[in-house]
Amino acid sequence: MSEFLRSYLTVAIFGATGCLLVGAFVGLSALVRPTRPQAQKYLTYESGVDPVGTGWSQSNIRYYVFALLFVMFDVEAVFIFPWATRLEAYGYFGLVEMAIFIFILALGLFYAWRKGVLRWV
Repeated sequence: MSEFLRSYLTVAIFGATGCLLVGAFVGLSALVRPTRPQAQKYLTYESGVDPVGTGWSQSNIRYYVFALLFVMFDVEAVFIFPWATRLEAYGYFGLVEMAIFIFILALGLFYAWRKGVLRWV
């Protein structure tokens, strides 16, 4: 067996051992813990207020769109950091490419702003 495959075998052995230990401890805790089912344990409880009505409620789509825009611009901003650390290596070509990238991001932000998505109501 090559040294390359032996290193992967070591990782596989440690991973399998970890999975077996987790399974053994979860199984052991299921056997040892006390089980006393009561109706009060299964009620929804939040902030000291007893639940009234059903737990289902419809949320405004604006919250989802706002969160999606945040994630989109947050993830896109992650691409700027590696470029900024290697700016000298990329030269003017990298500068122009990043300017185009930031322009497209700004265009998307401007479009969302014009559509009124960023207005928090």
